[in-house]
Amino acid sequence: MARAGLEDAARVARWTDAAFRPGREGASSDSKGTLSAATAERAAAELGLTPDQIRHDWDTARLAGLVEVHGDTARPGWRLRAWNRDDSAVLRGWVALFDAWSLAHPEPADREPAAVAEVVSAMPQVLSFLQLSAGPVPVEQLLDLLQQRVTELRTERCEIPFGPQPEPAADTDEPETSPDDTTLAPLLDWALHALASVGALTYGDGQATLTPLGSWAVWVKLEQICVAAQSPAGNIEVSAEGMLRGCAQLRPNAARDEYRAWLAARPVGSAVTELIDAARGEDALLRGLAFEALRVVGAPAEPDVHAVVDETPLRPYALLWLAEHDGADPEEAHEVLTRDEATWLWVDTAAAIADHGEAPLLVRHLESAVQATVPALLQEIRAVGHPRTVQVLVALAAAHPDPALAKAVRRAAFQVHTGGS
Repeated sequence: MARAGLEDAARVARWTDAAFRPGREGASSDSKGTLSAATAERAAAELGLTPDQIRHDWDTARLAGLVEVHGDTARPGWRLRAWNRDDSAVLRGWVALFDAWSLAHPEPADREPAAVAEVVSAMPQVLSFLQLSAGPVPVEQLLDLLQQRVTELRTERCEIPFGPQPEPAADTDEPETSPDDTTLAPLLDWALHALASVGALTYGDGQATLTPLGSWAVWVKLEQICVAAQSPAGNIEVSAEGMLRGCAQLRPNAARDEYRAWLAARPVGSAVTELIDAARGEDALLRGLAFEALRVVGAPAEPDVHAVVDETPLRPYALLWLAEHDGADPEEAHEVLTRDEATWLWVDTAAAIADHGEAPLLVRHLESAVQATVPALLQEIRAVGHPRTVQVLVALAAAHPDPALAKAVRRAAFQVHTGGS
């Protein structure tokens, strides 16, 4: 189901890769990461679609991590490269799209941003109710649940409405209608349409039903289950990427034993080359693990690590490796990084946690940022232009328990996604 839901987006992503890969004319996106009019027209003509369909599929591909935008250039994400050989990559792409549902469908233009943010914050409870119901649920029932959750969020923030409050309604046979129903009903309609657009539920005839894929995703979120790493058994015979994936959930000492065994089974030169190639991939977790394995290699890896210092994705890792190799205390090695390099590394690490870790780890990752405040962190994250910025911010907003902070992070994600300020 995940493949079917993302197939159109993958098709457009593959087309742009073939049409605009290095050595061919032009670039596939502008500085905001949206397709230019000429590119959309060309793609529509060659793929038999309309320009609007092309732009929609391109937007979906970005949110799912099938393409990543670097300035004015787009390139395939690791999930697209792994599309035909790794079902988990496809599934992670769909989960990323699911997490970004509020960006996948335009919100009502006539609604206050604060009200939109409240509904986004309340929707996990609505989705949980749909999952537990295991069948169609009337929209009226979901609206009542949404109203209760929004009220709870306001109470948690100690918000007391300003001005005179309406008198309690007299006892009548008519159902009592909350003043907020007229505000929340259109927003619930928007949220359900947005979730339907990413394949999480079906919505029509006054009711909503989770799809099997949507039910699975909600269950995963509720149970905080992350994609399991491969078994470490047999890592000595697999590629560097396979070995690193097999070590992903091992404790540091056990992982280092695996690295040593793998390195002992092959020439050091080819092993270092293979590890650096794995680090160049789009999976941030493998990038960090590859440099951990290179620490086990030690001095023989120094020339190769020096050689990648000018490669933006690898630069922070390489500088830290070299500083530690030169005798710097690991806890002080970060001082060799510039502010931008440290921020890039923070986003890259957050991407690894978002893809492979649990939500509480992503929340705790905030404490490792060099910026003193969250607004400063968000501003500098946007400035460094990491290709996974939107997905990291969406995941952080979904994970953080503070509604106000989550709202600020979602706003930043939206601004990065749309190219706004």
